[in-house]
Amino acid sequence: MEQEEKRSACSCCDGQRRGMPGCAVMIGLIVLGIFTCKGLRSIAEKDQFVTVKGLAEREVMANKVVWPIPYYCVSNDIQRLYDELDKSSNAIVTFLKQNGISDDEIILSTPNVTDRLAQSYTPENLTYRYQGRDVITVSSGQVEKVIGLMKRQIELMKQGVNIGTEYGYGGEATFEYTGLNGIKPEMIEEATRNARAVAQKFAEDSESELGGIRNANQGQFSISSDETTPHIKNIRVVTTIDYILKN
Repeated sequence: MEQEEKRSACSCCDGQRRGMPGCAVMIGLIVLGIFTCKGLRSIAEKDQFVTVKGLAEREVMANKVVWPIPYYCVSNDIQRLYDELDKSSNAIVTFLKQNGISDDEIILSTPNVTDRLAQSYTPENLTYRYQGRDVITVSSGQVEKVIGLMKRQIELMKQGVNIGTEYGYGGEATFEYTGLNGIKPEMIEEATRNARAVAQKFAEDSESELGGIRNANQGQFSISSDETTPHIKNIRVVTTIDYILKN
């Protein structure tokens, strides 16, 4: 009798042991199904997004100008040539100082003098043996004042200063804007705000709800100007942003 009870008990235990792997597999499949469902839902949600661009622009006045003033002299007497170069240099510096340009804003250079008879090639009908050239550069933050002086160069010419680009010296002023870091944050904020407005309109038209930012690219700042008004700078930035869309 006792042996029969033992055999019965063993049979039950064997049945339970045989059923446990099946239950474990079933539970595993259920858990896997739950996570798979969540994963597919997450992937589907991630794939629903809209890419928009936001623009911000500013028109600003340049806050730095570099103005080279080239001048030249010619003569058959070397000493006379140097005297004429000094005279022209003094006239330019005086003109600048009298009109509010400081010593710190005036950059002097060393004159370049050429003996044309000493060159390997001497042009025919040579009128002047020596030619000298020099340049005085104004580097200033007084942009509007310098622009005004540029328009008055004829006053120097009337004093006998030969202003020009005859010997390789450029006379074009260059204008810069150095305050970009100061306006970057507000321009990025404006570009982002404009991008979100576009995304919001898209979401409304597609009967979706606008979610958070999925990805964002600030973009590069560019500074440009028109040839006719080089002192007016146009600053531009375009941001590219991906917004999540929710159904």
